[in-house]
Amino acid sequence: MLIWMLRKVMAERGVWTGAALARLLKEKANYSLSPASISALLTSQPKQMKAETLDALCTALECTPNDLWAYTPPNRVKGA
Repeated sequence: MLIWMLRKVMAERGVWTGAALARLLKEKANYSLSPASISALLTSQPKQMKAETLDALCTALECTPNDLWAYTPPNRVKGA
């Protein structure tokens, strides 16, 4: 299972709001996301993401995709 860690990464960098994230995206990655798209990224785990968006987030937050996603293997059922 993948776990979306955007809020954690933002907090570690002192970025506390969607507006602050939008500013960083524009300043550091020259990338714009609508307020609705940013809100969606902050409130739920994305089901899909453009590589361009992931690249912009990594550039703006100075992180890697591995920082934004954590992988937890599923629990195995005994006897299966």
